[in-house]
Amino acid sequence: MPHIMELLGKTRVVVKDGQVVEVGEPEVDWCPLFAKVRGIQKITPEEVKTNMEFRIRDFGMFTEKRQLELETFVGFGASEVMMTGLRRGLLDTTVTACEGAGTVISNSPSLVQGMGGRMSGLVETEPIDGIINGISERGGIVLDPSTAKLDPVAGLKKAAELGYKKIAVTVAFADTAKEVRRLEAELGLDLIVIAVHVTGLGREDARVLVENSDIATSCASKPIRDLVKPLAQVGTAVPLFALTQKGKELVLERAKEVESPILVNTMALPVLPEHKQPRDLI
Repeated sequence: MPHIMELLGKTRVVVKDGQVVEVGEPEVDWCPLFAKVRGIQKITPEEVKTNMEFRIRDFGMFTEKRQLELETFVGFGASEVMMTGLRRGLLDTTVTACEGAGTVISNSPSLVQGMGGRMSGLVETEPIDGIINGISERGGIVLDPSTAKLDPVAGLKKAAELGYKKIAVTVAFADTAKEVRRLEAELGLDLIVIAVHVTGLGREDARVLVENSDIATSCASKPIRDLVKPLAQVGTAVPLFALTQKGKELVLERAKEVESPILVNTMALPVLPEHKQPRDLI
């Protein structure tokens, strides 16, 4: 089984043995984040392949040599927010995804950032021993080392069994968000649900995701932008939205650790300057 990831305009990329073997068609033409960070002015299959190969070379993504301690990539990504939450005691642990390992439970701020900081939408993966061992050495728990399956619900159950209560969990599907909320009530947990990889979601799925999340990334999603009623927003091009009080507190806690100067202001949200949004939103 190869590894499948959706990145840069939700382009489907297949990686096998550390090589890009297949690249689909991008669903978005332009992403402000990658225009700024990598100078990509038009997303094409060639640019996506180049970017994926860069990640493989740069920090060993999808290989045995994967670096699991990485610098902060953006000020307010999902992994950065979780890293701060762990460091400052707002979270006990996290349930996230890493290529080559699948669903991972970790309370190490540096590992959570290392796994997730440069991660795009992981669709499918298979075990890579070097990555699984690296995660274990850093105190992370791989849900299923034999299959590297992606299953946030099972990951959450496992985290609860281990005695954790204040848990952040990343979800990409409406059904997953509903199920983790059901478990939260059933098991007496205190969750921070973070919606990730939302580009291309249908309106109904986006609505369910927004209703069940504390924090949502916006990616290139039009329905998410249309439906959110944020209590806080960071960024204006590919914003991160805090949708609940708990989410707002975590995002504002993150703001304390961001090194750049920060403007805090009150206004009607969301703020979405048209020229800055990914093109075209889907």
